[in-house]
Amino acid sequence: MPSDPRAWLAGQLDGPDPAMDRPWHSTAEGLRALRLDQVTKNGKAENVRPIITADAATAIDVLLTTDTPFRERLVWFWANHFTVSLRRGQVIGVAHAYVREAIRPHVTGRFGDMVVAVMQHPAMLMYLDNAQSVGPTSNAGKRSRRGLNENLARECLELHTVTPASGYTQNDVTEFAKVLTGWSIRYDEEPPGYLFRVNAHELGSKTVMGQIYTGGESEGQRALAWLAGQPSTYRNLATKLVRHFVADVPPPAAVARVERVLSQTKGDLKAAALEVIAVPEAWTPLTKLRQPMEYVVGVLRAINLPVAKRPDLRGVFGMLGQPYMSAPLPNGWSDLAVDWAAPEALLRRIDWAYSIAGRAGDADAAAIADASLGEFLPAETMGAIRRAGDRREALTLLLAAPEFQRR
Repeated sequence: MPSDPRAWLAGQLDGPDPAMDRPWHSTAEGLRALRLDQVTKNGKAENVRPIITADAATAIDVLLTTDTPFRERLVWFWANHFTVSLRRGQVIGVAHAYVREAIRPHVTGRFGDMVVAVMQHPAMLMYLDNAQSVGPTSNAGKRSRRGLNENLARECLELHTVTPASGYTQNDVTEFAKVLTGWSIRYDEEPPGYLFRVNAHELGSKTVMGQIYTGGESEGQRALAWLAGQPSTYRNLATKLVRHFVADVPPPAAVARVERVLSQTKGDLKAAALEVIAVPEAWTPLTKLRQPMEYVVGVLRAINLPVAKRPDLRGVFGMLGQPYMSAPLPNGWSDLAVDWAAPEALLRRIDWAYSIAGRAGDADAAAIADASLGEFLPAETMGAIRRAGDRREALTLLLAAPEFQRR
């Protein structure tokens, strides 16, 4: 434990994200690979698969070795808030580019800038089908059978910004979808990436939650800026941050503090993160059950397993119930313990703990317990570890202990 934990956490938010310098594939590279695979039409994704394999290896290595784990947790929190999923095959080649280009640069910036970057990124435009959305009376709409797709507009309102608590209607969803028509992707021109297709854009006046927009690419940006700055959006973000970092049932006082900071700073996410670590409730130990992915990462960081002995972690994540970057729905992975604590799921964790303990060689379970949990490990658990029959059994007892399942 650092001598000043709050200062240690806060210091991780200063300066640029060190992971930005890692060797990620760009969106342009991913789209070129996707286009090549579409041309071959053999279904093997021969050009895209190497990209997801390499970028996943980089992302997992960052998780296991980063010196700024709080910042990295924020990256994955916001990537989950703005979920894209590998279940949509087209997303595979650009999923990590999405995190690098639309999420990481804005984790300590302003929420309004992150929203625009997310909504214009090809990964999101493909995942929620906006690349194919066509204004009904646009030039493209008049000469094709394609029409309006409301997926991106609906999820932006429901999940990403104001939530249904704001009182928006189905008509607002439809009108917002019209505002976002034309936000699409170019594949053939260089460089591949986001493209505003004016021929697919619905012109004319649109009204979204009382705000009037009159047409053009900039009206989408103005709509997102307005949504990003609404009180209901700040309340949504504050509640989710506190639920993720503090408790499954967010303490109202903690939510109010984070919401107030977001409002006063007009969506400054660094200020919001600093407020999260300032609330007293954040320092109640072991209140949150680790999701499978963070449990695996926590185990491997604790035992410091050499690279050569690491298992295929993407396979492990899936076996434990959280397939890598593959949330089943746009609302992402749950932050509630009840969704991860089924008996079968916990038994799988114990089985995996025994398996990974077998790779740890002569690891000293008692020393790892002291370094990773310290005073939060009950004497009874440490006693069981010390009485274990061998090193593997001792390490398994630690990694399967209720205290190690939590943070």
